[in-house]
Amino acid sequence: MFIHSVFDLIASLCSLCMTVFVYRWRLSSAMAKIERAGFNYAVALLIGAALGGYGFGTLNLWLSHLPGVGRSIVGALAGGIIGIEIYKYLRGMRGSTGIVFVPAFATTVFVGRWGCHLAGLADETYGKPSTLPWAVDLGDGIFRHPVALYESFSMLAFLIFALVMLARRNPWFLANGFYVMVLFYTAQRFAWEFLKPYATVIGPFNLFHLVCLGLACYALIMMRGQNERAHS
Repeated sequence: MFIHSVFDLIASLCSLCMTVFVYRWRLSSAMAKIERAGFNYAVALLIGAALGGYGFGTLNLWLSHLPGVGRSIVGALAGGIIGIEIYKYLRGMRGSTGIVFVPAFATTVFVGRWGCHLAGLADETYGKPSTLPWAVDLGDGIFRHPVALYESFSMLAFLIFALVMLARRNPWFLANGFYVMVLFYTAQRFAWEFLKPYATVIGPFNLFHLVCLGLACYALIMMRGQNERAHS
């Protein structure tokens, strides 16, 4: 798993650099809103992301009868959102504060998923067997969907879209960009989950399908609220 750790580090550094870049380039006012929220904002985010990432990741392994402690990007996203929304509710904060994290999250997934792919079978994120010409052999002689790369390239496409929207200072995207990112990420992740050999919990859906559905509902509800506030 050394290669995975290396890419986790690279992804973190790239994410940090992207955050600094968009802050200086377009999002200094959005960052100021987070700074006014106080240090506990970051604490709520980190605690929520850690609990969600390890909690959902490990639960999925348990449901699939696999040993070990798991980590999940979509679980970390869900946990981070829950932590922040609870914190904002307690502080009486309204509106989105997540636009600053949009390019950083997309960058993290784009880079980090290469670590998942190169880690092979040990990462427990491999795809189902496939006869497609781009299927890959991860070491067991079985050609599989490179689902980690599907996700990586999907988020690269979204990253490019997000940077274009920020370059244009699109007001709708500045207000709703975080929710758009959540909706896009969960939609593509929901599709790729059908290509993974995880245990299902309801019909054809595994645990991460359900997490994605919950996050998509959250994003749509919050976008509706943003729209109502903008026209009130």
